[in-house]
Amino acid sequence: MREALRGLTTRGRSFLAAGAAAVLSALILGEKDLLRVAILLAVLPLLAAVYVGRSRYKLACTRSLEPHRVPVGSNARIVLRLQNMSRLPTGTLLLEDRLPYALGSRPRVVLERLGAQQASSVAYTVRADVRGRYEVGPLVVRLTDPFGLCELTRAFPSVDELTVIPQVVSLPSVRLTGEYTGSGDSRARSVAVHGEDDSATREYRRGDDLRRVHWKSTARTGELMVRREEQPWESRATVVLDTRAYAHRGEGPTASFEWAVAAAASAAVHFRTAGYRVRLVTEIGVDTDATEPDGDGLLLDQLADVTASQRSDIATLVEQVRRRSDNSVIVALLGALTVAEAELLAGLRGNRTTCVAVLIDSSTWMNLTPAERVEADRAHSAAALSLQESGWRVVGVGHGDQLPSLWPQLDRGSQGFAWRAAMAETVAGGVK
Repeated sequence: MREALRGLTTRGRSFLAAGAAAVLSALILGEKDLLRVAILLAVLPLLAAVYVGRSRYKLACTRSLEPHRVPVGSNARIVLRLQNMSRLPTGTLLLEDRLPYALGSRPRVVLERLGAQQASSVAYTVRADVRGRYEVGPLVVRLTDPFGLCELTRAFPSVDELTVIPQVVSLPSVRLTGEYTGSGDSRARSVAVHGEDDSATREYRRGDDLRRVHWKSTARTGELMVRREEQPWESRATVVLDTRAYAHRGEGPTASFEWAVAAAASAAVHFRTAGYRVRLVTEIGVDTDATEPDGDGLLLDQLADVTASQRSDIATLVEQVRRRSDNSVIVALLGALTVAEAELLAGLRGNRTTCVAVLIDSSTWMNLTPAERVEADRAHSAAALSLQESGWRVVGVGHGDQLPSLWPQLDRGSQGFAWRAAMAETVAGGVK
């Protein structure tokens, strides 16, 4: 009751003061009618306080996000359901859901009243242009009586999380060599002199299922032979994201780092759709192997949180990738590189590993003088040439380029010697 009295509005306090003054006047003047009016003025705010205070503890609220995970630039629908659990109707309700600044202004909704045991739902939409995880809530409800004499605030403690993931774009299919690694008896078998039929058999071992006996080979060799166990080939792709802050330029959603994050998301989902087992690696400790049915969501959630780091370097990134030796396809989204850093990355190129560098020229996200542009182009081309000579396929990215149009260049036939030509032109321009 004490808290309810503190919730009296200016109107309620005025009624209470007027009632006290009228009571005093009625006693002095001996006016019974004035005393009745005075009692009415004084009791009304008290009744309103009791009414609102009772309603305050008889409300239930639930919040649902549709969906919980949205791409950058998309809308999410948030539904609030408020139920009056008491046997008395409530007064006017003012709802305010607390939101972080990135999701926009706080929505305010007015409900006139809720009857006994009645429920009502309201919905609003939010939009985020910056990826990340955002807390939605808590919900604050202001309750008031029909006369506006008392107002109390209740905050529901529940908070929901909205995950804003990078924008994923569809990529065309390309043929990558060296993309299959396998296991089992079929992995390293060779063709014997008797032909392919014998290459799929081996000697009988104790415990083998007799239904796997290959009678033709048994008759020819004089020993019991069984068919080899065939295990499916497994496609594996590693998506590497360069998170070095000094390798990227630009601010906000249009920065080169955000381009790289969105490209990593699109590449990971593309490989997952194509049937690959995808691994996501960064030099700041992210090493996610997506094998679950909701692997896409796991990868995208990781990319929603990733940030550029001032303390990361290429050597750490290379060491992180080398923790697993079964990389068959490596697609690296890289910022600006020096030749020395490109030589470190060259060590990831194995005999059976196809390495593709999507090399971002972050200097194109800056306004440079002609002399600075020549120097930046020269450094970029030199790093690209170093990677290409070590066996990497290099795809260059400038400001404004779109990943779907660049993706077909991952094919071996598109590799060419474009970077050699770019290097020659840059050097020639510098000489002039």
